[in-house]
Amino acid sequence: MPLPPRWQWKIDRAREAVARFFKGNPENARPRMCPSCGTLVGTTATKCHQCGANVRFGMAAASRSLGRMLPTNAPVTYSLLSLCCLLYGISLLLSVRMGAAMMPDAGGGIGAIFGIGSIDPKAGLLLGESLPLVYNIQQPWRLVTAVFLHGSLMHIVFNMWVIMDIGPMVEEMFGSARYLFLYVATGAFGYVVSSFFGNNSVGASGALLGLIGLLLASTTRSSSASSQMLKSNLIRWIIYIAVMGFMFRGIDNYAHFGGLAAGFVLGKLFIDRPPQGESETRIANILGWGTAIVVVGCFALMLRFFFQYR
Repeated sequence: MPLPPRWQWKIDRAREAVARFFKGNPENARPRMCPSCGTLVGTTATKCHQCGANVRFGMAAASRSLGRMLPTNAPVTYSLLSLCCLLYGISLLLSVRMGAAMMPDAGGGIGAIFGIGSIDPKAGLLLGESLPLVYNIQQPWRLVTAVFLHGSLMHIVFNMWVIMDIGPMVEEMFGSARYLFLYVATGAFGYVVSSFFGNNSVGASGALLGLIGLLLASTTRSSSASSQMLKSNLIRWIIYIAVMGFMFRGIDNYAHFGGLAAGFVLGKLFIDRPPQGESETRIANILGWGTAIVVVGCFALMLRFFFQYR
């Protein structure tokens, strides 16, 4: 039985509205903007004609999408900060479950302040702290997972303050994809050096010194007043951190030195500007997505170890 003309008209209008919602109206389509270089491209283009970046899929597109949800133009920095805070919360809950005291023993002093919210050693072991080299060779994922773990409340507060101070600057200089690679690579190399000297360690300090090394290397390419001022500030940072490393126990100076050295060397190899052109963009995306996959894989191995030995 055929539908009345008025009902058929309403059904057709509803079908068109649903189609416009999911597919859009081609007549009203607007040019897109390349998430990598900002060039306007065609409404149906999938690749930027200026830099060759994929406008639908790529590290730049993912960063742009993530940036809409985060209150910053440095999405990778905020993602790293969020992951570190999340893992510290998990470490703290696990430590409480294991019976660890969240407040240090009576006695006061600076040492007591740094001991607030300390993580139980067994929790650190299960969640992926860096161990002496002989163990890290057998479980290499620890070189990466340790970068995102922290040992106490003051430890993570100080490190997150530093990453928010210099992270956005480095991410803007090198681009989000290369920044992620450089952060993880310098942090992991710091733990290679630390584990070589037999240390157990956690924290983002090696990666943060890596960022300082990157900036220090970039200042050697220019003799401008601003570059020299930045260089002086960075050297002052390095001196402060070195003094603190010798004054307080528990600070991994080997990881700091390894991260700083790796950052300086990589800063000499990488151009301190976002990738330009199809070739640079492709390489940057490979580095960024490859690093993300490595990080996810390392945490997957950590979870396997966790549920096996908890």
